[in-house]
Amino acid sequence: MPRPGKISQTQLAKQLGISQALVSLALNGRSTGINPATYRRIWDHAVAAGYLPKGMRVNSTPDSARVKQVGFILRAPLRLYTPSTYFGHVQHGLHHALEARGYRAVFLGAEDELSPAKLGKIFHPSHHLGGVAVLGEVARPFLAALARLTPRVVAISARYPGLCHSVLGNEPQALVEIVRHLHALGHRRIGWLGGNASLGRHGARLTALVHALEQQGLALDSRYTMVVTQADRAEGGEAIHALLPHARRRDFPTAFVTYNTQMAYGAALALRREGWKIPGDLSLASADVSRLSVEGTFRITGAGASPDKLGAAAARLLLDGKQPAPCYTDLVLPAPLLIGRSTGPAPR
Repeated sequence: MPRPGKISQTQLAKQLGISQALVSLALNGRSTGINPATYRRIWDHAVAAGYLPKGMRVNSTPDSARVKQVGFILRAPLRLYTPSTYFGHVQHGLHHALEARGYRAVFLGAEDELSPAKLGKIFHPSHHLGGVAVLGEVARPFLAALARLTPRVVAISARYPGLCHSVLGNEPQALVEIVRHLHALGHRRIGWLGGNASLGRHGARLTALVHALEQQGLALDSRYTMVVTQADRAEGGEAIHALLPHARRRDFPTAFVTYNTQMAYGAALALRREGWKIPGDLSLASADVSRLSVEGTFRITGAGASPDKLGAAAARLLLDGKQPAPCYTDLVLPAPLLIGRSTGPAPR
């Protein structure tokens, strides 16, 4: 279909039944001396008609004429088309919480797609955004550049002291709950299948696991620790498969804690293909929760903050945060244990 032609101030004035001079004054941000109702009517009609020349003073747009939007950015190398049950649920929670307040969630791109030039275009005055949610851990220079362009930034599942607000799950609590659960089932030899090795989040979870084991008088054996790059389902299977040659050892773990539910699910599938019973022969527990923890016939035991609640909390922080910079809020959500079907008593 042909694109509609540009509309001029003269045409707007004719459609509104007022002078072109009055339209010009309003669209250039002058409200003094203009009836407030007329001022809003000019802006509403101009925006609806698609009028947006270079000289338009968008910063002076009445709130009633602006579409209320909040942007969100994915960490690299994630994409919207990449299956991610965790951040998919974060987006879901963010969307519904924003929608309830009359806002719209807008995808701005992934970290590695957003150059400084692209960010500059996004945050041109004509692109009105009420804030930005960053999903996952991004490079600090990228976050710093973003924070310079907009004061309202909330990081989800990552923390940047002195740069922005953040919403996280209580990772130490999650690992304590998991280890207590496994210990109560009789497990004394517990291994670790880690992922996203380059991210600080992996280090935080591994450190929390070590401390949780120490509280029970246990220690993590480095021989039964495997760390992979992406932390997806396939790599969960690869990680456990790499350790299976040692399964005949008397000190081989009776349970493994995994970086996330995707890895736990992948490990479970790989073990079943090798004839292992889950949880009869080996138990698996995840350091987060996702739909794999609550849906399907094979639910993964895990502990962590609900990703939907993380998204909703980020929306509230973006819209309600009143602290002036450099005062920022680090909001930590509870990380309860969700017992599924992947853990059971330790084998004799």
